Amino acid sequence: PELSKAGDFILGGIFTFRTGYRGRVPTFQSLPNPPTCLTVIFTVEEINRDAKLLPGVRLGYKLYNGCGSENLIRAAVEAVSYLSTCACLSDKRLYPTFFRTVPSDRFQIIGLVQLMKYFDWRWVGIIHSEGLYSEEGTNEFVKEAKKEGICVEYRLPYSKTSQIRLDTIVETLRESSSKVVLLFVSLSYTKSFLSKIESYNITGKQWVGSESWITQADLASDERKNILQGAIGFALPQASIPGLREFLLSLKPSDEPQSDVIKAFWEKFFDCSFSPSNTSTMCTGTEDLQTVSSDYTDVTYFRAENNVYKAVYLVAYALHALLQCRNGSNPITGKSCVTRNDVRPDLVLEYIKYVNFTTQNGAKVFFDENGDSVAQYDLVNWQMKEDGSVKIVNIGQYDTSVPRSVCREPCPPGTRKAINKRKPVCCFDCFECPEGTISNQTSPECFVCPPEFWPNEKKDQCFPKPTEYLSYKEIMGALLTGFGCVGIFLSLLTSIIFLTHKETPIVKANNSELSFLLLFSLKLCFLCSLTFIGRPSEWSCMLRHTAFGITFVLCISCVLGKTIVVLMAFRATLPGSNVMKWFGPAQQRLSVLTFTLIQVVICILWLTINPPFPKMNMKYYKEKIILECALGSAVGFWAVLGYIGLLAFLCFILAFLARKLPDSFNEAKLITFSMLIFCAVWITFIPAYVSSPGKFTVAVEIFAILASSFGLLACIFFPKCYIIIFRPEQNSKKHLM
Repeated sequence: PELSKAGDFILGGIFTFRTGYRGRVPTFQSLPNPPTCLTVIFTVEEINRDAKLLPGVRLGYKLYNGCGSENLIRAAVEAVSYLSTCACLSDKRLYPTFFRTVPSDRFQIIGLVQLMKYFDWRWVGIIHSEGLYSEEGTNEFVKEAKKEGICVEYRLPYSKTSQIRLDTIVETLRESSSKVVLLFVSLSYTKSFLSKIESYNITGKQWVGSESWITQADLASDERKNILQGAIGFALPQASIPGLREFLLSLKPSDEPQSDVIKAFWEKFFDCSFSPSNTSTMCTGTEDLQTVSSDYTDVTYFRAENNVYKAVYLVAYALHALLQCRNGSNPITGKSCVTRNDVRPDLVLEYIKYVNFTTQNGAKVFFDENGDSVAQYDLVNWQMKEDGSVKIVNIGQYDTSVPRSVCREPCPPGTRKAINKRKPVCCFDCFECPEGTISNQTSPECFVCPPEFWPNEKKDQCFPKPTEYLSYKEIMGALLTGFGCVGIFLSLLTSIIFLTHKETPIVKANNSELSFLLLFSLKLCFLCSLTFIGRPSEWSCMLRHTAFGITFVLCISCVLGKTIVVLMAFRATLPGSNVMKWFGPAQQRLSVLTFTLIQVVICILWLTINPPFPKMNMKYYKEKIILECALGSAVGFWAVLGYIGLLAFLCFILAFLARKLPDSFNEAKLITFSMLIFCAVWITFIPAYVSSPGKFTVAVEIFAILASSFGLLACIFFPKCYIIIFRPEQNSKKHLM
């Protein structure tokens, strides 16, 4: 330790002495104002003289120098020293043993936002340094500023080593329209930034500083006058500590003979040396600090030192509370009494939470649940002089300990304010926002979310509504896809069976050409069902309905052709009849082509005049969006369906008339039954299609396509496949005749 004193309990401290090293002896690069570590010594001596606080107990101290790359405890200094202000340290899950007498940066951020709101600075820029201190502070500022309607034009990181980042900052400062710049950087980064930026002649900006540098008068210079003139920011509050000035001025190297820091300070201050030197006079150690005028000797009020003063008293009061004993138990916690020999750091920590006292200079010290003390700041303003020096003037205060007196706190987000006629206007009620509306910090009233958005559970934000459509990934979509693939496979298998047995009587007897064309059209019908699954797009919407209409007409046309062939064949068996020459293979192909072309024309007209298109349907559900294909022209859609229904009805009538023909032409019965299934499916489809919501509309349409296709495939072809494979003896001309 640089400074130490024995005692019953030893208080440890780590301080930044801001010294350089010349060999092993530290020398000051600049005079501290004044050394805050000496405040610990002063406070410990003051407590030891107090007969009421810790009676019979002597406090000691060990104070370490955290500067220098060779020092192993430097890492500890960077994590915790008396000026650790990062808001992140308030997280008791990560830092359960951390308490601070200096305010959290969160309070500084709120104060800066309120300051900008007061001056109506609604358009600002931010320059921040690297590291947790600046990045956390900047993020918190942007968040709080947004609540107050303050917009951030830019937020730029500054690096000591990157010229590219500096060039970006300079260019932005020159071209930006915002006149207010928040410089939220640590002290070392501020020195580096100002030393570089001063040569660029940046003017016309109002600089707002963070607490880390706003009271550092040594940053001022004639070259920086245009930058720093009028700078404003929050600083740790000035406080008078009775007796500290006299203590500092009475300091002698003999008081701390083991401290190289005190000796180096003394040599620098009086321009002398404790070791023989040809360049300077010998130090006697009896020089009087009161005879010299400097920043060190001209001290009446203190800023950082006051936090050190409160921190030392904090430990003393915690020890005092810990050692209390009445009737065998501690009066504060009710636990068993603790003697001096039983004191442990974890026990002191427990009692720090209960500390609530007032120091001799009137400062109140206590902690909230996050280990934070009362936040108090001075609002300071830089008033530059002609010679480049600065006078830092207090122009206001920010104090979170000021009591609030309100009848009703502002309504929280997700609620709205309602005036109670029986109470004064300040005593309003808060009610939850209605469904579909939100309120937040910027709007005390509830407002409706845009059509594509829906409130979260707290009703303080609008989030995009989830979209819903029939997907391949969900169970229903996967099942329908599976059935469609099975239909394609069975149609293909049937085609292979018919192809390998195309010379057999049962295949030839019922017009094999129409049978193969019907099987091809059934494959297309099953494939067509797959176009209805997936996210609707412009092309998929046009394809799914037109492909469905054309393939089904092709299918029904083939069935109709087969039905007519059955009727014509029966007529042809009558003596003297030549009716088959009027409906031979050429006429059959022409009829199928004609029936199909009519549907093609209907579809072309539909696509030309008013085609189907993807649409976001928000009527069925309030909280989600249904992606679907709008019909475009309803007339076109129902014309396609109506034409299919007309052909199916005609086919059913003809097949019904031919149902009692001889057994050799029994295909008419199969067609009748298949058309019965087909018509039943599509008749029930209409009310189901109209009444089904969202993606279930598409599912109903796919089900109708698959059901009618399977009906045709099963009724017309499966009996024949059964005979071909399992009853080959029936597949003969003799049996058919």
